[in-house]
Amino acid sequence: MSEPREPQRIELNLLGQTLTIRSEASPNYLRTLAKYLEQRVTALKQSGVKDAQTALALAALDITDELFRAREDKTRDEGDVGARLGALVAILEKVAPREPGADR
Repeated sequence: MSEPREPQRIELNLLGQTLTIRSEASPNYLRTLAKYLEQRVTALKQSGVKDAQTALALAALDITDELFRAREDKTRDEGDVGARLGALVAILEKVAPREPGADR
């Protein structure tokens, strides 16, 4: 795991505006995020959304939806793995029961 970086000032161009932010994240990573958001806004504008602010709000809502669904999927997958492991342990204990007095 890498050590935390010192926050630094980074200028981003996003939808025709220059934003200056302080972040520990790398400038390239933040520019990648900004580019992704611009692509989503552009796609919405191409689909007929005229107002840039509306397109930005819709893109943010859509990206937030993706985040929440990914979190739900991860939680569900972790639960599935736990259930499968529990079932495997139960099967193993039936096939090869522990000796009395053995540590668990």
